[in-house]
Amino acid sequence: MAYTAEHCARARKDFPALQRASGGSELAFLDGPGGSQVPRCVIEAIEDFYASCNVNTQGNFPPSREVDRRIQVARETLAVFLGAAGPQCISFGQNMTTLSFSLSTAIGRTLKSGDEVLITQLDHEANRSPWLRLADRGVLVREVLMTPSGQLDAADMAAKISDRTKVFALGASSNALGTVNDLALARRLTRQVGALLVLDAVHYAPHFPVDVQALDPDFLLCSAYKFYGPHVGVLYSRPGALEKLPTDRLSTQDPKAPYRIETGTLNHAAIDGARAAVEYIAGWGTGTSLRARIVDAMSAISAYEHELARSYFEAVRRLPGVRVWGPDFAKAATRAPTVSITLDKVTAPQAAAALGAQGICVWDGNFYAARAVELLGLEQRGGLLRTGFSMYNTHAESQRLLTAIAEIV
Repeated sequence: MAYTAEHCARARKDFPALQRASGGSELAFLDGPGGSQVPRCVIEAIEDFYASCNVNTQGNFPPSREVDRRIQVARETLAVFLGAAGPQCISFGQNMTTLSFSLSTAIGRTLKSGDEVLITQLDHEANRSPWLRLADRGVLVREVLMTPSGQLDAADMAAKISDRTKVFALGASSNALGTVNDLALARRLTRQVGALLVLDAVHYAPHFPVDVQALDPDFLLCSAYKFYGPHVGVLYSRPGALEKLPTDRLSTQDPKAPYRIETGTLNHAAIDGARAAVEYIAGWGTGTSLRARIVDAMSAISAYEHELARSYFEAVRRLPGVRVWGPDFAKAATRAPTVSITLDKVTAPQAAAALGAQGICVWDGNFYAARAVELLGLEQRGGLLRTGFSMYNTHAESQRLLTAIAEIV
């Protein structure tokens, strides 16, 4: 299928937040990288959970058995969304950051002094800080260099992966600059030395079909609130990988995957909402299976978002006093629909506040990609002004943003 402006107009009716206004101005949510809005079906799924089965799991009574069923269906649905072998590969957590800390702690216990972990200068801190703290155990944490264009230095990546490398923690896509990294290269290099590959797909999963069996990471993390769901962290583990790790867990916790890394009572209603979000996305695709519909929908929506972002990128870079950061759409083989800029005479926070007063929602700052923004020399000026496009954004909203930026500069 093709996802067009007409499809977008239909989709917008599904999102209650898009019907709101602020100060007489219609709200334009151009802040997808910070979190997407949710369709009515997700809200209804969460509401129905609280209304019908707000009890704990594994009880010998009907509402509890219904919770067990819904959580299992959610695992199955997220497994299909990520192209995983089955629900046993899908663990849930409070958020991606919490899961990342739990995962790094468990992996860290298997490492010894002198072992190396590789991270990158481009990544979100949620895929840096949990690994950096392993230095306290004598682990050497190294960084892949970022080029001035906001891309990873492939030669440096290859040079820093050696027989001492035990983990490579890599972002699939940059939430700050829209860069999509060479995941195939990372997998090939890590396989050669027997290192684990941990992918942060928080900014990748909302914009591209994910196939973990093709990407072949040992672990992959993402967040449902970036793809039209509630705040739930999702961890994919390659079959057999999680069982090898000494995770933090209660003695009463099921030691098998996927439960092995899950702590305490999960947010069952939100997990059911994540299931509804995936089914909503699939509803825009065609095919005889849920996986086929997801891939079809994600591919079509991705193309629509990419065109919005490319058009905005080309237009905003022509404005006097504006600089665009990150890979050029014309040169990058793949790019996320995220565009970050700076203005010569106005800081990013000042510009975001001026736009916000007009009902235009965009983010400013470093977006927790603090190392990347620091290396670009932008931290002291308040970082970047970031726009991210989602399935419900329109060309009219993009033009409204461009007009407002032109007035500011």
